[in-house]
Formats: sequence, structure tokens, C-alpha cells
Amino acid sequence: MFPFYKQQHAADCGSACLKMIAKHYGRPCAGLKAAPAEQAASQQNPFNSLSKTAEEMGFQTLGVKMSFCRLATEATIPCIVQWEQRFVVVYGFRKPRFRNQDHARTTVLVADPALGLLTYSYEEFLAGWLVDRPVGVSQGQVLLLEPTPEFYLDKELREDQQVGMKQAFSYLLKYKKLLWQLLFGIVVGCGFQLILPFLAQAVVDVGVNTHNLSFVYLILIAQVTLLVSQNVVDFVRGWIILHISARINVLVLSGFLSKLLRLPVSFFDVRQLGDIMQRFHDHERIEVFLTNTPQSTLFSALSIVVFGTVLCIYDSTIFFVFLVGTALYVLWAIMFLKRRREIDALRFKAQARNQSSIIQLVQGIKEIKLANSERQKRWEWEKIQASLFKINHEGLAAVQYQKAGAVIINEGKNILITFLAAKAVINGHITLGAMLTVQYILGQLNKPVEQIILFTQTWQDAQISMERLNEIHHLDDEETSNDFSLQQLPAEHSVSLKNVDFAYPGSEARLVLCGISLHIPAGKTTAIVGASGSGKTTLLKLLLKFYQPTHGKIQVGHVNLAQISQEAWRRECGVVTQEGFIFSDTIARNIAVGEEQPDANRLMQAVHIANIQPYIESLPLGFNTQIGTDGSGMSQGQRQRLLIARAVYKDPAFLFLDEATNALDTQNETAILHNLEQFMRHRTVVVVAHRLSTVRSADNIIVMNQGSIVEQGTHDSLIAQQGYYFSLVKNQLELDA
Repeated sequence: MFPFYKQQHAADCGSACLKMIAKHYGRPCAGLKAAPAEQAASQQNPFNSLSKTAEEMGFQTLGVKMSFCRLATEATIPCIVQWEQRFVVVYGFRKPRFRNQDHARTTVLVADPALGLLTYSYEEFLAGWLVDRPVGVSQGQVLLLEPTPEFYLDKELREDQQVGMKQAFSYLLKYKKLLWQLLFGIVVGCGFQLILPFLAQAVVDVGVNTHNLSFVYLILIAQVTLLVSQNVVDFVRGWIILHISARINVLVLSGFLSKLLRLPVSFFDVRQLGDIMQRFHDHERIEVFLTNTPQSTLFSALSIVVFGTVLCIYDSTIFFVFLVGTALYVLWAIMFLKRRREIDALRFKAQARNQSSIIQLVQGIKEIKLANSERQKRWEWEKIQASLFKINHEGLAAVQYQKAGAVIINEGKNILITFLAAKAVINGHITLGAMLTVQYILGQLNKPVEQIILFTQTWQDAQISMERLNEIHHLDDEETSNDFSLQQLPAEHSVSLKNVDFAYPGSEARLVLCGISLHIPAGKTTAIVGASGSGKTTLLKLLLKFYQPTHGKIQVGHVNLAQISQEAWRRECGVVTQEGFIFSDTIARNIAVGEEQPDANRLMQAVHIANIQPYIESLPLGFNTQIGTDGSGMSQGQRQRLLIARAVYKDPAFLFLDEATNALDTQNETAILHNLEQFMRHRTVVVVAHRLSTVRSADNIIVMNQGSIVEQGTHDSLIAQQGYYFSLVKNQLELDA
């Protein structure tokens, strides 16, 4: 029977669902606390908080919308669904016999934390499932969960766990039923191969020597039957391997991607994109090793044991020669493992540079053409190709040296065994059929030995890849999981900085911000101005928690910003940065990032404030218009207005604008500033800008120079002082004139 936990109160339904599923997979979680946002089951992303808790427990999660047909046939069971404004567990289905496609007659097994273990008909389940019908197909919210190897570790062990071969193999152990089927197929396939040489011997010793053609026909029929059976077994094994490899690939890659997304922004500032992309290729080597190598190596090991035993029975001398030759072959191959590791490290670095170079060529093609630097950039790329060629040449040389020695050892062994077998036939110790059988067995033994060598090499490749992945997995997350992070912002929305110093990682000797102390009052607009390089954008990055201060602290109300979780803080922050990114998606989903079904009213309000509604309405598909990569096809002003709409759509308590209107013409800027003036009332706003028109109405203006605050006050008071701000305004007016 499926385990059941009753919820203590309405907001505890998600935690109760996780407890039931954890118990189902053999790990009680009695002390699991309710996720703070579980009450929001009707929000656009209902599983966000629940998924976070599940992943901290060691689950791999995926929140999707799907039809009932897909839920009943494709979903990983048990799963959590949104049902009547709360969460319940779907742990099974009962289908009518002989009518598997008749979903209308399917009953659904549900564990409801509020009511118990229930059974619903198709109609009853759909009536409670939160569905929408965009094209006439019922779809509901589903959270798919699957335990990872970390799920079975204690929390302390999970945090210290390295990605190693033991953990990699634990991915395979999740599919024990399929692995037993694979093992059965391997044993059967090995048995088929064992029978074939004896049939060949029978053809020669019985059929040919006695001139019995009927017996030969019988043996041939048996051989054909065995070959067909063996191919059927291999066919089934192939489908099983495909199923396992696809699931493992998703689990391993998703785990790596989850880790990447938890890393701080500083990691991506110092890493080349090509280096990160190459580590995705490392996962391919791990997947190949886990799914193809073990089963083929096990098959090879069984073949060596079985055929080696048969060879020993036929002639112990021949078996001894095979054993010695095989040992020399293996030792020769092992000698090259160190060199393979060195070449692999060099190849990884060169391929990472190559990836980064290609990405830059594609992304920077406009600047390359404007600078007439096509030839120079091509030469740079060709230099990388030359280094890659040199490394590949060294790798090929190592492979050829290894193969040359292997051929000499292998063929020398085969020639010696052929001589010994022929001599045994001449001396009358074995029959001619037995000699042919020995030759067949020798051929069957050589291939498994090569497979064992390949296993050693792929093991090394997977181990190297694991070591590289550990370099990422060992890095600290942007936010460590603990019980002290606040999930709700304090009621007081003012922001204070006290003696804040900051230097970028890797250049600690040069402070970008020095002794910054300021107060950003709640519900007011604070502007930050200064010359380029004065630290304005860096200060904004600290306020967004992209970086932590080197010294000093930042407070929201009376709470240290470091104690507030990144998710809770950024949920209340609307941001327009100079480096704002446009996704290759629809306009609606670019404004409502992370929401499958954007709210129509908030969407219209956002585009109205950003003054981009006329542009969207002029497009044939309106909000459903697909945008090219990074806003390809849009002007800089249109991109900027789209980013403003994205910030407004969040309806945030805090609004951070970094040169939000610098690409706009005067008419658009005036309209947007007027709209924003209404929107910014009663919100805490920080504006970084050069333009006087953007900052003059701010409640307080902070003037920065070389990482320090040199003046602050209202526009009029700063003009009256005729200090640094006055000179900035004067220079701008002269330039505008």
C-alpha cells in the first residue's frame, strides 16, 4: 500500500506529499518542514517552492503541463499534481483490461494529504485537476520527481559528496529490474555463442567425415536458429540500453546544470563559455561509459571465462600461451594510460578555446566587419586549429604506437597457437574439427580482450571527466541551504550601506568601492550619478546580491541583506541593466520570464508603461511574435523598452534602473518617465543614469567619483553647491548644446 501522511494544516499539503513520496522510495522524512510559499498553489509557477525543497532532499524535479493521456502513459509515478487549489500525489492508475487506450475508463489512485488514499474516475479527476484548454486538450500542472543518488545520503554526507565513479554507478542501480533483464540477455547471448563452435565441430567431424548431408542440414538449421535468437536478444538489449542511457543522460546533465545555475555571477564573469560547454561533453563520456561499457564488458568477461575454460579443456598448452599473450597485451595497453591522460587535458583546454573562439566569431560578427578584422580573427581561429592539430597528432601517435605493439603481441600469439593446434592434429591429439573449433574460440576470445582494454580506457576517460566536473561541484553555491535565510522581506523597505568596500575577485588589491555609506529611504527615488568607472553599476550589483561586499554590510530595514535568501530578495526586485538579455522566445514570455501563462492584465500594464504597446500591436502575431537571439531584429530602443516592461511586469517592491533610457529618443523617454513616475510611487527606487532628465526629479541624488561618494542631495541643492555634480550637469548641457 502506498504510504500516507496527513497534513497538519492547509499550507502543509506540499510537505506531506513529499513525505509520502520519500517514504515510497525508502527514505522517511518525518522532520520535513513546510515550504514557505506552499499556500500559493494558484500562482503561475505553483511548484517553485515545492520543487526547491524536493531538490534539497535529493530529488530531480520537473514542473510541466501535460494532458491526462501523457500523465497516464509517460509520467514518472508517483508524481505531485495541483488539484483543487492544493497538492496531491498521483501514485497509480487502473485501466480496463484489453482497453489500454481507453483513458475515459481509467481510474486514478490519489493520495490526498487532507482526505486520505482515494480513487477517482477519469471525470472526477479532471473536474478537480486545474486544467486549461488552449486547443481543446485538457492540461494540468504536474511535478515529476525522481530520486538521485544523493537522495539516499544524509544531508551532511550529501553536502560533502564528490562526484565519483561510485556515485556514477549508483545512477545505474536505480534501474535494477532492467539491469537484471540485461544480465539475463548477456548470459543467454553468451550461451548462444558457446554452442556455435561445437556445432561447427560437429559439421566437420560428423557430417563431413561420415558424408551425412542430412546431419549437415540439421546443424545448419540449428545455427540459423541460434543466430536469429541471438539477434533478437541483442535487439531487446539495445532498446533496454537506450532507455537507461536516455534517463541517465538527463539525470547527470540536469544535475550539472542545476549546479551551474546555483553558482554566483562571479563564476561566469571569470570563466570562458567554451570551458563550460566542454564540460557538457564530459557528461557524454560518462553516459557512454555507464550505459554501453559495463554491459559489453560483462559480456566480454563471461565470454573469456566460458571460452577460456573450453580452450583449457581442449588443450592446456594452447590456453597457457593465450593467457601469457593476453597478459602482455593488457600490460602494453596500460603503459599508455598516463600519456592518454596528459593528451586529454591538453585537448580539453584547446577545445575550450576553440568553442569560445567560434562563439565570439558568431556573436561579434557585426563588430568584426565594422573593424575590418575578418582576416585577423580567422588567423586567430586558425592558430587554435593548429594547436588542436598538434595535440591530435600526439594523440594519434600514442594510439598507433599502442596498436602496433598490440598487433605484434596479438598476432604473434595467434600464429603460435595455430602452430600448436596444427601440430596437435598431426600428432593425433585432437581432430581437425576440434582445431577449427579452437580457432573459432580464439577469435571469440580476442574480441573480449580488446573490449577489456577499451573498458580500461573508457574508465580512465570517465574518471578524468568526473575530476573536471568535481571542479564545478566543489564550488560554493551562490546561496547555501540553511535554516537561517529569511524567505520574507522585512516590512521596512529602506536600504542602508555602512562602510562598504568592494573589489572584484582576482583583483583584490584594487578597490572599486571604498567606504560607501548611504541610506536609500523606502518609497522614495534615489539616483546615483557620476563619470564612467566611478562604481555606479558595481554598487547596483551589490544591491542585487550578485556580489558580497569585501567589507561593511548592506541592510534592508534592520536586517542584513546577506541573511535574506536570493530568491526572496530578487522576487521583489525589478531590474533594468545595461547588459539586459533578450531570450529567443515570444515577446510575452520575454516580458513574463519564467511564467508559462503570463497574466494578461499585468502584461498590458507593463507594455503601456514601457510605451512599447504600439510596436507590439503592429506585429502580425502581437505578443506571440518570436524574437531572435538576444533581440535580433529589434532596435536598441525597442530592446530597452522590452526590458523596462519586464521589470514593471514583476510588480516589485524595489526597482533598480541602470541607464534604463539611454537608448531612447526624447519622445519615448518623456512618455516612459511620465508613466514610470506613477508606477514608482510608494516603491523603493534606485536609478543609475547620466542624463539630467532622468535624475533631476529624484528625492535624493548620490554623486560618485572613483568609487566614493563625494556629494548627495536634491538636484537644486547640488546645483547651488556648484561642486562636482554642478560640473557634470554643466558639461552635459554644453554637449547637448
